[in-house]
Amino acid sequence: MDSFEFNKLIGALLGVVFIVFSVSIISDSIFASPVPEKQGFLIEAVEPEEGGAKEAVAEVPIGVLLAAADADAGATVFKKCAACHTVEMGGPNKVGPNLWNIVDRSIASHEGFSYSSAMKTFAEGGTVWDYDHLNHFLASPKGLVKGTAMGFAGVKKPDERANLIAYLRTLSDNPVPLPEVTAPEPEKVSAPAGDATPAATEDAPAEAAPQETVPPETAPAETAPAQ
Repeated sequence: MDSFEFNKLIGALLGVVFIVFSVSIISDSIFASPVPEKQGFLIEAVEPEEGGAKEAVAEVPIGVLLAAADADAGATVFKKCAACHTVEMGGPNKVGPNLWNIVDRSIASHEGFSYSSAMKTFAEGGTVWDYDHLNHFLASPKGLVKGTAMGFAGVKKPDERANLIAYLRTLSDNPVPLPEVTAPEPEKVSAPAGDATPAATEDAPAEAAPQETVPPETAPAETAPAQ
């Protein structure tokens, strides 16, 4: 190859490099993304002030809910469970065990059903399906028994859950008594500090305010008749 051909190749190569370099510079100027002064959106976590957090709603005891529960309404709620459980005495196991006489039955004890290892572990120590355990399990099966094979999400409304438990209670020849409901003690209201005036009661009425004494009217002296 003579020098003329070699120079042509070198010139062509340099031309290509120049074109590529020029295109790169032009594209960078067109599609440039300027760096913002502030990076993204700043999300600050604000710590709640003392006393500013809302108090959690107190859970109503299951005994209180069961006192007003409706077993017939619970039979309707049970339709959500009927695909996996039977309820008649001596009924077969399905995806879940038969639920006849379930209240106060030992957990993971129904004959012929293959329980998960998580349920067997939870049952250790003789734990039974009392009203509290049924209430929490039906609210969130996996929340109470970690790793249970039961895929049901749970009955979230407390009144529906109480109705369901009331219905399950009827599935027995000898239903377990309902839990006793203890009435809350009335709050004692103390008198404001510095108030020395005793409050009026049935045994000790309040001291009556003193009344102004009006002097008796003086009768005019009798005039002797003229003689």
